[in-house]
Amino acid sequence: MNKWVVAITVMLPTLIEIVDTSVVNVSLGHIAGSLSAGVDESTWVITSYLVSNAIIIPMTGWLSRLFGRKRYLLFSISLFTVSSLMCGSAWSLQSLILFRIFQGAGGGALQPISQSILLETFPRQQHGMAMAIFGVGIMFGPIIGPLLGGWITDNWSWHWIFYINGPIGLISILMAFLFIVDPPYMERARMKIDYPGLLFLTIGLGCLQVVLDKGQREDWFSSEWIIWMSYISVSSLTMFILTEFFAEVPIVNLRIFRNLSFSSGNMIMFFAFFNLFSSIVLLPIYLQTLMGYTSYLAGLVLGPGGIATMIAMPIAGKLVTKVNPKAILAFGIGVAAYSVHLMAQFNLLADFNTILWPRMVLGLGMGFLFIPLTTLTMSGIRKEEMANATGIFNLLRNLGGSFGVAFVTTMLARRAQFHQVHLAEHLTPFDRNLQLAIPQLSQTLQERGFPSPLLDQRSLDVIYQQLIQQATMLSFNDVFSLLTVMMILILPLVLLMKKGEDDISAPGLH
Repeated sequence: MNKWVVAITVMLPTLIEIVDTSVVNVSLGHIAGSLSAGVDESTWVITSYLVSNAIIIPMTGWLSRLFGRKRYLLFSISLFTVSSLMCGSAWSLQSLILFRIFQGAGGGALQPISQSILLETFPRQQHGMAMAIFGVGIMFGPIIGPLLGGWITDNWSWHWIFYINGPIGLISILMAFLFIVDPPYMERARMKIDYPGLLFLTIGLGCLQVVLDKGQREDWFSSEWIIWMSYISVSSLTMFILTEFFAEVPIVNLRIFRNLSFSSGNMIMFFAFFNLFSSIVLLPIYLQTLMGYTSYLAGLVLGPGGIATMIAMPIAGKLVTKVNPKAILAFGIGVAAYSVHLMAQFNLLADFNTILWPRMVLGLGMGFLFIPLTTLTMSGIRKEEMANATGIFNLLRNLGGSFGVAFVTTMLARRAQFHQVHLAEHLTPFDRNLQLAIPQLSQTLQERGFPSPLLDQRSLDVIYQQLIQQATMLSFNDVFSLLTVMMILILPLVLLMKKGEDDISAPGLH
């Protein structure tokens, strides 16, 4: 079978699954109003999907061997498609959350299965191009998701952000049935089921994802239920790791981490997506809260960065066959770190182009980072272990994004409080600058028609509002600077990686 037909077959359902991780975000207000729910309650529509997605991703290799990869792929696409239609037909918030759990469970396997099939189908010398195809899909999804969700919700209704998956899902099922063939080592096999591992993994990752998604909203460990969820998560994941090392047929084969390149690559991937998701979450907050941008204008700033990534990836895919991939990877990390350094220089007077340029630089850096990183990480993995390896790789990529978002939103709030207290120390009746500023500002307000009584108090209010803006701006600078340092610190890990010598040939597709 033509490798490009296989690529289209596996990437089509993967793309709609990735889009669905973010397509709901802009529609939460409409969903809450339609289903008579609060906005806080409606966020479980996102959390439920992320939780079930995170649980399934690392199990993908084991489930593929248990049921046969093609059979499991068809089941996953079918479950995703049917549950999408049920989400669109949901009659209450509780039913929508339930169907989103099923949707996430169906979609969780699509990313690792697609990546493993691409790596097996393309010959080793074209692995860079195969990962460029995969990378374009996973980068394009989060960009188009909110834009597509907003347009559909405004012009049709929120129900259609789910209904639109129906015809695409049916086409994907047909193509997978016709064009995907299991290699012998991925056909259905009789295996002993590791029930303890399955239980600990499900509880551990489920609780972890809930903590990351809800922690900042609940003020982290000041909330008793966040403390308990964290304790259960750490305990369950610890037991899971111990169980897997002694299991006859582990759900996730952790021994693969003995491969130094694989371990280093996963750590780099975690922090790279920690940085990427942190940046693309911080930018819209900065633009809308401090710079007065609309959601549309904020989207215009983010969009070109995604386009830059999609341009860089095919170039990187070609270069990895001609240049040492480690050099390209180090270049990508360096460019990504430089882009975040530029963001750390933002201020309250930054114009559109000043903000747009660092986002485009970040897009280029991620394009040159993702391709060589995936190629180096997977180059020493045997075909039989590819599904297990891609499951772990995709899990750590997703967890990196979740940890990044939770970390920067918390740091942003903490640093804003710090700077607000520090700046407010100077707002005293004895401060000479404040003594001079109040009469001048009062005169300006009076000239603009404000009533004479309480002008000095009004002037103080205006000054304090400016103080809060400055404190918030300084907190953005701090967080972007911290992200820059974190990106630079992962550079030494590149030295630990080496290119595998075992050729991963394509399976017998016909």
